[in-house]
Amino acid sequence: MKHLLLASLLGSAIALSTSAMAADTDLKTLEAAAKTEGAINSVGMPDDWANWKGTWTDLTAKYGLVHMDTDMSSAQEVAKFDAEKDNASADIGDVGAAFGPIAVTKGVTQPYKPTTWDQIPDWAKDKDGHWALAYTGTIAFIVNKKLLHGSDVPTSWADLKTGKYKVTIGDVSTAAQAANGVLAAAIAMKGDETNIEPGLQLFTELAKQKRLGINNPTIQTMEKGEVEVGVVWDFNGLSYKAKMANPDDYVVLIPSDGSVKSGYTTIINKYAKHPNAAKLTREYIFSDEGQINLAKGNARPIRAETGLKLPEEIAKNLIPSEQYVKANPQPIKNADAWEKTSKALPQKWNEQVIVEMQ
Repeated sequence: MKHLLLASLLGSAIALSTSAMAADTDLKTLEAAAKTEGAINSVGMPDDWANWKGTWTDLTAKYGLVHMDTDMSSAQEVAKFDAEKDNASADIGDVGAAFGPIAVTKGVTQPYKPTTWDQIPDWAKDKDGHWALAYTGTIAFIVNKKLLHGSDVPTSWADLKTGKYKVTIGDVSTAAQAANGVLAAAIAMKGDETNIEPGLQLFTELAKQKRLGINNPTIQTMEKGEVEVGVVWDFNGLSYKAKMANPDDYVVLIPSDGSVKSGYTTIINKYAKHPNAAKLTREYIFSDEGQINLAKGNARPIRAETGLKLPEEIAKNLIPSEQYVKANPQPIKNADAWEKTSKALPQKWNEQVIVEMQ
């Protein structure tokens, strides 16, 4: 029996070793092919977003890839891939989570699974490798502690009901962040993407109390003292806080009673002129170094959900992991339902919420 067990263990060890060697060989082949291509052209991946600059600098230093980016929206990226086809000027793009499946449906992507594929949660990736979220955004509060009018710092959606401060969410008809803020509130109060009413009720109550701010929570409105409590993506809140004259006046936190999370995925152009460089870029983005680069830009790397440990000097600038665990933010489970709900949201917002401010 022991001999059989030993043989089985040895067989498993050899299989794992062979698999690791094959992956290593494949990676070296990919690196060599990418070096031969010598360039990588991206869209929607500018230096100052999620610290993409760190990734481009590393890829140039390690593999000699010359990089160029053209910034544009997710919808524009997919449209560009589709319009240019064989005349492709872009190899890779970074798009919001909803646009990964859209790009696949349009047939403009090619798959690549990085070697860290198993460390990406199932909810955050396409089974065939066409898309995978590299970093997430969770709806958070950014609180100016000096402008709470005697109230405590709110740590939950429920707390917002009883404060003396104004809550600023922005324009739900134009800003995805604002629409997701309403959804996050709904989720905290047992709603979901098919039932956003609980979130609308909260903001209706704030409007009745004349405690709903009408500005967008941006760095400019915050600097002017026009945002007391803002509803923002966590990475935006952290970036805003870091740029303030007195960052210690602010706290960015995940509401403890629930939130929504989404993220961004790379899409590799089916018609890419530098396909191997694009695949190597995705490989690097999901490596420890690539994930840490994203964290330096205040984005929460996806592998933080599966145990990636960030260096302390970087982790201390992010929201503590315990807050995410406690809030258990939910991904959008029914994209079609959310698309329908979000299209109807501006009218409902005007009819139920804005009307109370007049």
